[in-house]
Amino acid sequence: MRLYANKVSTIRDAIARALLDPGDIEVSNREEFKADIESVLKEYRRKDREITEAAKDILEQRGLPYSELFRTKRQLAEADDFALGDDSVQWITNQMLELFMQSQHVDEIYVDDSALRRKIRDTLRRHMQADEDVDREVRLHLKHLSDNTEAFEIEYQKQLDMVKRKHGLE
Repeated sequence: MRLYANKVSTIRDAIARALLDPGDIEVSNREEFKADIESVLKEYRRKDREITEAAKDILEQRGLPYSELFRTKRQLAEADDFALGDDSVQWITNQMLELFMQSQHVDEIYVDDSALRRKIRDTLRRHMQADEDVDREVRLHLKHLSDNTEAFEIEYQKQLDMVKRKHGLE
């Protein structure tokens, strides 16, 4: 699962609605609460970019193929106590719960942590699912190429860019 920049405000609003409308959380300032949610999402994106760039640097320094990027990225993320892929939802959820417990904009929380976790996690998954759908669509266009080849990687990136533009995910 991946968090796209143009989905941050949509996810922020959806999480705020999911927690505030049923009265699970009471806040003093709705806009500041939404800003808190957005800060966690933006921090996740920033950290993900930072780790990706560090992984690319390591590949270049060691002369490793691009196919090693995800493995290197995963190692860096684990060392930094950061989550990637499907685990990202859990990491973001934990960060939000910690923030809600400390935020001066949250007046009261009326449900237990597990209920908050479930609502946040479900909302994140629903909105971050696009990554898997995009991958499936891209791979449909590349049936004629074998996975793990340089030609596949190049064509995959081209198709991925086209599909993201088509769906407004860039």
